[in-house]
Amino acid sequence: MSTHSESSTLSSSTESSRVQSVYVYQVPVRLWHWLTVLCMLTLIITGIFIGTPFITLPGNNMDALLMSYCRFAHFTAGYIFAIAFVGRLVWAFMGNEHARQLFLPPIWRGQWWSEVMFEFRWYFFLEDKPKKYIGHNPLALGMMFFCFVLGSLFMIATGFALYSEGAGPGHWSQIVFGWINPALGGSTNTHNLHRLVMWIMICFIMVHVYAAVREDIMSRQSIISSMISGHRTFKD
Repeated sequence: MSTHSESSTLSSSTESSRVQSVYVYQVPVRLWHWLTVLCMLTLIITGIFIGTPFITLPGNNMDALLMSYCRFAHFTAGYIFAIAFVGRLVWAFMGNEHARQLFLPPIWRGQWWSEVMFEFRWYFFLEDKPKKYIGHNPLALGMMFFCFVLGSLFMIATGFALYSEGAGPGHWSQIVFGWINPALGGSTNTHNLHRLVMWIMICFIMVHVYAAVREDIMSRQSIISSMISGHRTFKD
């Protein structure tokens, strides 16, 4: 094994017929991943409806009831998403080195950026052979950090800032996040930015899924199944 910029790669001398398996993702990380997937799907679907309400007839009690359920599902998923994110952050200090990787990309290292550019070339079919990383490859790690980690922090903060308006003075969300609305120029701006970042994260999700499927096929290393079993397997 050799190490490159906080990411471990497999030796190129591995026999082609041999499959290597490394335990990478611990149970709490895998549970958090799939719980976050469910929360994000719920938040995106309900968030789209909340942003463009489907109530069309004044006084239609059924439509109002549906919107109430939609908001309840959004708020519930938001709470679970935020609590799970905090739990995942705590586990970063308790778990193995791969549990910390998501929150600590070595952006200050030139070698890491060199490998990011290599991965760009690989994804754009400009490299013939991929590098095989035990954890996230540098490009995936950068995307996860800048789009998902920072995006999640922004969505949690602005989401609870908007939630605090309905919760009222004295509520914990008002105390912790109430300052965000006036800082951004009002709740309308907060809502617009919250919705904009939602679409950015939707784009990230599509790229993330595409890259995972592509790597499973083209780089001959497990990606999707690793988040089920915890093991990363390598061929060739």
